[in-house]
Amino acid sequence: MDSQPDTDRSSKPSQRTALLIIGLIGAIAIGFALGAFTNLLGPDAKSSLTVPASDSVDVGFAQDMLVHHGQAVEMASTALTKSTDNEVRTVAYDILTTQQNQIGQMQAWLTMWDEPISTVGPYMEWMTSDSSSGHDSHGASTTMTMDPSGPATTMPGMASSADLAALNAASGPELDTLFLQLMLRHHQGGLPMMEYAAANATTDPVKALSTTMVNTQESESTLLTSMLAARGAAPLPMN
Repeated sequence: MDSQPDTDRSSKPSQRTALLIIGLIGAIAIGFALGAFTNLLGPDAKSSLTVPASDSVDVGFAQDMLVHHGQAVEMASTALTKSTDNEVRTVAYDILTTQQNQIGQMQAWLTMWDEPISTVGPYMEWMTSDSSSGHDSHGASTTMTMDPSGPATTMPGMASSADLAALNAASGPELDTLFLQLMLRHHQGGLPMMEYAAANATTDPVKALSTTMVNTQESESTLLTSMLAARGAAPLPMN
């Protein structure tokens, strides 16, 4: 049986190491994305760049997906730090590094477009047929994104503060199962946003990245589902 780091002295260095890794990955991803994007466009990037409107699908997707991805990175960090299951840790690491890199790309776009990193209005208002992209939804469903009683204050699949507290408090197989359940629901909730952006964005980088996200998260969702089944657990219902 593998020994578990159950003492304060052994767990704290592990947590510090994970945080250092995450910080380094984030810095590299953001720096690489900003540098590569600027170098690709050349010295006259600002004047030649096709800048989408502030209320476009492109801007809204980048702003909202930063929040959605940010929570996935947080949950993956918890699993990477606390889990003793190598399979779970591998999945958590893959999700953390992939989505942190994508966060860097989206932050780079918003910087180049002179747009705020955070959305200034309700989430997912860009998922409408009259957005500035001039396209319709091409079949993408928005039924999960809009609250008929008012503006969206969260996004589908997002974990609640209680969910995150439970994840942080869990350990062992309970931690592994809860992480897999929360991450699967998170992936499933974000998928319509990615599909909508892939169909309706007007800039090539956004269309390309959102398409990549769709393919990656569909594959990861299949893996997460099989890992839950192997542990005798079922997926959570969509929130």
